[in-house]
Amino acid sequence: MAGKEAGKERDRRITDVGTLKALAHPVRAQLYRELTLRRVATASQLADQVDEAVALVSYHLRKLAEHGLIEEAEPQGTDGRERWWQPASDGVQIRDADFRDAPEKAAAHTAASRLFLEQRVAMYRRFLDERITWTDAWATAHESSESMLRLTAGELTELVGEMRELLRRYDERGRAAEAAGDTEGRENVAVHTYAFPFHD
Repeated sequence: MAGKEAGKERDRRITDVGTLKALAHPVRAQLYRELTLRRVATASQLADQVDEAVALVSYHLRKLAEHGLIEEAEPQGTDGRERWWQPASDGVQIRDADFRDAPEKAAAHTAASRLFLEQRVAMYRRFLDERITWTDAWATAHESSESMLRLTAGELTELVGEMRELLRRYDERGRAAEAAGDTEGRENVAVHTYAFPFHD
């Protein structure tokens, strides 16, 4: 989730299958995540991060732009030939309720959810593999836990809402501090949460 930027919609809600499918591509999902972290970047900069050819990255960026997920940004350098990109909104959200009314929409939502899960798991596996290289402070600061609760659907909705608000506050605090020049000791931090019902 990106921090709130002036003039940008917060957590744009994706409700159509075409936009969902545009984002739910392995390379495009990676590119969107990288662009969210960098805020602005060129295809060549992003190509280095996702280990793909610049031409292919440019193609995928144009596809994301066609669906309004990213947009051209003001040039950050002197090379006028390079196109700079930025997220078109301050984060996106995808809700199950928007894809339940037709089997093909539900299938597209399930496929997208599985892709996002696989990429998040890969991120956490990488951290586990590299944990020994992080300082003691970072190695002990990370969290991995599981809680088993007995809730109603309404209570779960309330819990998720409170968690989102807490994350938003920390995100805004961190970005404001960074904008003020307080960058010492700051790293990118991924927070992945899953809250779902299950039967015994």
